Amino acid sequence: MSSRAPVALAYAAFVLVGVNAGVKGVLLAAQMDDYAVSRTTLGLTFFAGSAGFVLAGLTVGALIDRFGTRIVLVAGGCAYVLASLYAATRPAFMAFVALQVAFGCAVGVLESVLNVHLSGLPGATTRLNRLHGFFGVGALLGPPLAAWTVSVASWPTVMLLLAVATVPLTAGFLIAFPRTGPVPAPAGRPEGLARSAVRQPGVLLGAALLAVYVGLELGVGNWAFGYLVDERGQTEVLAGYAVSGYWLGLTAGRFLLSPIVTRLGLTAIGLMHTCLLGVTVVAALTWLLPHEAAATAGLVLLGFFLGPVFPTAMAVAPRLTTARLVPAAIGIMNAGSVVGGAAFPWLAGAIAEGVGVWTLLPFTLALALIQYAIWWPMARGAGARRTGPGLSPSPPPR
Repeated sequence: MSSRAPVALAYAAFVLVGVNAGVKGVLLAAQMDDYAVSRTTLGLTFFAGSAGFVLAGLTVGALIDRFGTRIVLVAGGCAYVLASLYAATRPAFMAFVALQVAFGCAVGVLESVLNVHLSGLPGATTRLNRLHGFFGVGALLGPPLAAWTVSVASWPTVMLLLAVATVPLTAGFLIAFPRTGPVPAPAGRPEGLARSAVRQPGVLLGAALLAVYVGLELGVGNWAFGYLVDERGQTEVLAGYAVSGYWLGLTAGRFLLSPIVTRLGLTAIGLMHTCLLGVTVVAALTWLLPHEAAATAGLVLLGFFLGPVFPTAMAVAPRLTTARLVPAAIGIMNAGSVVGGAAFPWLAGAIAEGVGVWTLLPFTLALALIQYAIWWPMARGAGARRTGPGLSPSPPPR
């Protein structure tokens, strides 16, 4: 079966996942007004969604092993449709909070399975970078679409539209995807896959790397606006443009950097080294250079080099463990990213509250250095294993 249709559907699905992430910030204000709750109370939805995503990450390997790629994708799509339809009825607040577990689980299943599928195809590094680039496209489209919809209707209407958009996508999964992934799993019991994968040092390093990465990405994305206004003296309008430039740079990096380094003859491991070095240097220069323009340009470049880190880690995942454990490994790495995405931005905010918002960039630099410290032994382990799909042979880093 040709891989073109499944790959195209994967890209479309990640646009939808990006839209889902992008609309949340716009809908928060409307939901607080509708339910008459505070930001802190509504924040319960974040924890519920994260719990669902982690649950998906820990179980997706066993689900793929038992039911196959196609069925698990269809189940994830159906779960998202049903959750969106229920949200569109404007349920009671506690039911709405509990519903976020289903949302998180559905999105986690879709993300993990599609990462698994593309990681097993030729040219996996470039395909995965494009996949996550399309997430950025959706995240950029989501806020204006949600803002326009809320201006003429209500926030449940946005959920109804997301449900409608997911129906043909789910049908496409059923038609175009193979029953199993690109690398058939041998027969056996699936129950211990996550337990076996989490014992692999490379998988644990991958989960730690993505925890730090997502924490860095969201920490900068959440707090850069306040930093630019309070520490660099930018107007709110210019600071808003600069933060948009950060997210645009992150999306552009995913589309552009992988093809560039491939033409230069570098492998996925070489791409990761390039990105992590770029993040570290840019974070240091942005912190040390005092000018407003340096801060704005630094944010864009920081996003550009950060962008490929997550998808490239997914591309390296098949070299961290055995073929049968790859789906579980990717699910565990995805789960780790959610944990870091909650913990590190909170820590950055707490430090800024207690010490000052100027700490954002040294905090970012510290996380960049931690990323590199985690990646170094992870790269050695990946280089020592047999070459996986879409990756060229390369020696361990020296």
